[in-house]
Amino acid sequence: MNQEYGQDDRFETDDDEAVATRRDTGDAESSRASRGWWDRNADEYQNDHGAFLGDDRFVWGPEGLDEAEAGLLGPAEGLKGLDVLEIGAGAAQCSRWLAARGARPVALDLSHRQLQHALRIGGEVPLVEADAGALPFRDGSFDLACSAYGAVPFVADPVRVFREVRRVLRPGGRWVFSVTHPIRWAFPDEPGPEGLSVAASYFDRTPYVEQDEAGRAVYVEHHRTLGDRVRDVVAGGFRLVDLVEPEWPEWNSQEWGGWSPLRGNLIPGTAIFVCERED
Repeated sequence: MNQEYGQDDRFETDDDEAVATRRDTGDAESSRASRGWWDRNADEYQNDHGAFLGDDRFVWGPEGLDEAEAGLLGPAEGLKGLDVLEIGAGAAQCSRWLAARGARPVALDLSHRQLQHALRIGGEVPLVEADAGALPFRDGSFDLACSAYGAVPFVADPVRVFREVRRVLRPGGRWVFSVTHPIRWAFPDEPGPEGLSVAASYFDRTPYVEQDEAGRAVYVEHHRTLGDRVRDVVAGGFRLVDLVEPEWPEWNSQEWGGWSPLRGNLIPGTAIFVCERED
């Protein structure tokens, strides 16, 4: 799961002080920034959130919606023997959950350091380092594809990713992905009361960019409205089966960036798109 954009205008990176701004950025710059950011921040991310994510748990977002409960990929007993691609897998927690149910998952991530954490945790899941926009698999290699906050928010051209996912899926294959709920773009990334007032236009698609002193992007996140996401799904060759907006559960008292019980009880924080390949 990704770090949502913030509202501070300056912050510290591992190398230099960088500046947060809003500007256009393309595929190559976005991909390069994402690879570098996750390589630098994977250790901190896994240290901060590893206990919540578990080693072999499939969580769709900070609300804590579990695939074991949601069944968005289908009944758990029906996963046995299926080939599944996890995109933006991080330390491959979701893939381990799938493997424990008899599926044959492959965990793919852009970040070498995230995949090193997958190796540290262990297991028999194959790991692949690659860009989601150029999947290194033959056509029709998988029955299912999934992504919990991986890749989609960070790419300039999500339709390109979706078409790649469609290509590697078999006919009728299901593609389920979660992203920050688009409405959150209009609010400050704050877990308290200050995060409840609209601060930006929901309709402004200008990417959020953190850049170094030379103007090079070191973190990029792209915004799409809810309607944009639906149109992207269709343009990618999929049929939208369901759109899930998890409510914040009573048991979850944690804050994760701008996600919190306060905000989660008032506005949605995650959108999960359940799609099937159109043939």
